[in-house]
Amino acid sequence: MKTKQIKNCDIDNGTRIGNFVSIEDSEIGSDCRIWRFVNIYGCKIGSECMIGSLVEIQRDVIIGRNTRIQSHAFVCSKVEIEENVFVSHGVKFVNDRYPPSGNSDAWESTMIRQGASLGTGAVIMPVEIGANAIVGAGAVVVDDVPPNAVVVGNPAEIIDYRD
Repeated sequence: MKTKQIKNCDIDNGTRIGNFVSIEDSEIGSDCRIWRFVNIYGCKIGSECMIGSLVEIQRDVIIGRNTRIQSHAFVCSKVEIEENVFVSHGVKFVNDRYPPSGNSDAWESTMIRQGASLGTGAVIMPVEIGANAIVGAGAVVVDDVPPNAVVVGNPAEIIDYRD
């Protein structure tokens, strides 16, 4: 029984990959940990990253070094995540504000800056989340978040700033 499907990939030394994983057309850095039941295709993942079980990472995603993506997250095309970011369980990224547009040219991009932390179950629309910002659990982020801001709610609003 084949438990891993890895095609046309560049995977650096020290990266450990669990069973029941499909990875295609991707670049993955060194010393990463990819857990079970993960789909990854057409993306770049930096070194020392962790990808939890039941995560999907789509084409044209870039993930920076030392980033953690917890289980059940969905990272759609046109998302860039910088270094040292924490993406908690069940975070969903959206690139199509008016689904299903059927036109990938209409999809919008999302940028998550270095050191940001996204809480469990957050929904991230096409926005920029600033460096070291915190997005609370269950927040729906529809507008850009400044660096060091703490946002919560639906729609997400700033409630504080990190020191």
